[in-house]
Amino acid sequence: MYHFILACTECSASYSADMTTLHCTKCNSVLDVAYTAEEAYDVRSNPSDMPVPLRNPADAISLGEGNTPTVNLRNLGDSLGTSHLYAKLEAMNPTGSFKDRGTAVMISVAKEMGVTQVVEDSSGNAGASVSAYAARAGIYAHIFAPASAPAAKLGQIAVYGATTHAIDGDRQAVTDAAVDFANSNGIVYASHNLSPYFIEGTKTFAYEVVERFGDDLPLHIVMPVGNGSLLIGIHRGFAEIEAAGEISRIPTLHAVQAQAVMPLVAAFNGKPAPTTGATIAGGIAVANPPRLRQCIRALGDTGGTAVAVAEADILRWQRQIARQEGVFIEPTSAAAFAGVKALLDMGKIRSSDPILVAATGFGLKDAMPPSDV
Repeated sequence: MYHFILACTECSASYSADMTTLHCTKCNSVLDVAYTAEEAYDVRSNPSDMPVPLRNPADAISLGEGNTPTVNLRNLGDSLGTSHLYAKLEAMNPTGSFKDRGTAVMISVAKEMGVTQVVEDSSGNAGASVSAYAARAGIYAHIFAPASAPAAKLGQIAVYGATTHAIDGDRQAVTDAAVDFANSNGIVYASHNLSPYFIEGTKTFAYEVVERFGDDLPLHIVMPVGNGSLLIGIHRGFAEIEAAGEISRIPTLHAVQAQAVMPLVAAFNGKPAPTTGATIAGGIAVANPPRLRQCIRALGDTGGTAVAVAEADILRWQRQIARQEGVFIEPTSAAAFAGVKALLDMGKIRSSDPILVAATGFGLKDAMPPSDV
């Protein structure tokens, strides 16, 4: 018997732990891990004991994810007019994005439960991450991705030995194709968007922030948000640490989206979902995030907000952080820095407030930005 169950995020219905239950059968909402017993330790050496959904944490599948550096961006902070700007460089994870945090736990659970094949759909980063960790676990991966995804990301998926299914059409068409393939072939659909285990991995971000800053935490954490697995995981992690009495407060969490695809921004502000356009920030180009209500709660619980930024601003800040700080991030990550500027301009963040930005992925994963930006 496992020391956790799966619980509906809306109606609290509960289900036995497995890899195939992704929705509540009563209200069709997504599920979270709910622990029924204390877990002794976390094999990935986080600063505080952290519950993990594994019987044998010592057997977890790992490529050395986590423990990414936090750097003080003094030059960029001067440009933004803020004196305490930090970035957590998630591109230093094994496959170049924060997704490795969630994938490590999700694939570890799959391995422990005897899964031999998985299906995933992704615009790039999650597909590459699942491919890598599945290879390490001896699990065969089928990755469905948009045919229009950056060549670097599609190439990275393929190099780990996964079968890549390039799908024409929008992001929803990719998901539909993946689900149909999984159902038709009796293969586990290991969706980073839906899996409750994925979020159990992303919460390690919060544990590392506490290790770095102690109880003197940044007042604000700003991140790009598509499906919201990082936002929800960070919120969950801080809530666990606060409940354990290790911190006195949770930082204010802010979500940034592209103006072309901004369902969370619209919903958070009580507005109808806007028409979806095209954005260079492919990692957050998610028109219908399945955990939207959880994202709204995470922002609301911490007093945060959601803002949308223009394409030109995303490109400008991608170039500026590279030139001023020597940090090359993908457009999705650059959106978060554009969001910091917007939040400062709106008065949501004061120039004297310590700010931490989640720099979620490496710049070489996307097409190179134009040289005149």
